[in-house]
Amino acid sequence: MIKKASIGLLVLALSTTSCVSKKIYNDLETKYSDLKKENRSVVDENDNLKKDKNQLELDRDKLTKDLASTKDDLAKQKADLAAEQKKYKVLQDSYNALEKNSNDALESNMAKNRELLAQLEAKSKKLADEQARLDKTASRLKELEDMIAAKEESMRKLKETLSKALNGFEGKGLTVEQKNGKVYVSMENKLLFNSGSWAVGTEGRKAVVELGKVLGDNPDLSVLIEGHTDDDPYAGSGPIANNWDLSTKRATAIVAILSENTKINKQKLTAAGRSEFSPLASNATPEGKAKNRRIEIILTPRLDEIAEMLNSIN
Repeated sequence: MIKKASIGLLVLALSTTSCVSKKIYNDLETKYSDLKKENRSVVDENDNLKKDKNQLELDRDKLTKDLASTKDDLAKQKADLAAEQKKYKVLQDSYNALEKNSNDALESNMAKNRELLAQLEAKSKKLADEQARLDKTASRLKELEDMIAAKEESMRKLKETLSKALNGFEGKGLTVEQKNGKVYVSMENKLLFNSGSWAVGTEGRKAVVELGKVLGDNPDLSVLIEGHTDDDPYAGSGPIANNWDLSTKRATAIVAILSENTKINKQKLTAAGRSEFSPLASNATPEGKAKNRRIEIILTPRLDEIAEMLNSIN
């Protein structure tokens, strides 16, 4: 990510320097275009991960529904067994009475009773097998629920840790909240950037560095840095063509600062530009525009253990 930001800045510098050959400029511009495509691929991959997460939650809900259905079926089988046992009692009484009859009649009824007993034994075995399967499924579901609850608790503690670490910046355009199993750190542009710029100011850098300290202590978190703008067209010059470019440059500027912390797992960092297409408020007012110009840092826990658990249940 540092290389991406550096190349973008180099292209900006070279675009304003007349002494650089056109060939070098064109080569760098081509590299910058390739990097933008790569960024789009990363955004698409992130969207796929979100879809996978939603699918995992749908699979969990389906398993819960199947468990309820299996319990209903088990109750029905128990009722059927009780009815069969009642029939067996009647037949047993009949058998006792028929013992006084002829040997032929006795043999005939004994054969019927033996057949009924065999049927009852088969049903009892089937019921026991189903109960064992149900118990195993219920146990795995309980493990899955405990795992999900543990993830939620870890994210709650992370949110508390971040709130304490960034307490000095709340009220200056920075908020921390937990939702959908993730923690969201939102920083308005007034804390980070000047208008039309992607250079992080002194106060904003302090906030990002403090955030990086917490991320360094939690290297398993996936960290998505999203740049957002309002719907005013970009009016600057240089390598920035539009709000997509500006939002992406701002996201990579945050990644560059975070990457200075050697404890942060760089493989878990993703930068993305969302332009004006994910607003928090209406762009019809200055207050709404201010809320929409922001950086969102989305922290997601590891989900591979939950996926493995779901596969084992299936």
